[in-house]
Amino acid sequence: MAVLAGTAGTTLVTLLTTEAWQRARDGIASLWRRAEPERAEAISTELEVTRTDLLTAQAGGDFHSQSELGAEWQGRIRRLLVTHPEEAAALRALISELEPLAPVAPTVTQHATASGHAHIYQAGRDQNFSQR
Repeated sequence: MAVLAGTAGTTLVTLLTTEAWQRARDGIASLWRRAEPERAEAISTELEVTRTDLLTAQAGGDFHSQSELGAEWQGRIRRLLVTHPEEAAALRALISELEPLAPVAPTVTQHATASGHAHIYQAGRDQNFSQR
């Protein structure tokens, strides 16, 4: 269940910044509506707050918030599945529906050849060091 919740949380938060965010919100809210109807409206609202937080963070150059928010939703979804394991099949179906809507992550390929006394420094993102 932890793996399923992890996939769901990551997929959900990834989609919150795309045109498919309303479908993702509605799909997750429907899980709660069936399992814990009294919390469904609050979950929907929390997803909208998460979306706003994520968009604000990304606009400010904070790209770590996405993984943090994903972990937050992974935990919520995992706890829902622990108390309502009957929702696992519906969650799998929702993920299957939503995954094709997620943006494709860019692929980074690096290749370097060194000779002599050369130094090679490669990074897929920021690289900070000092050499004396």
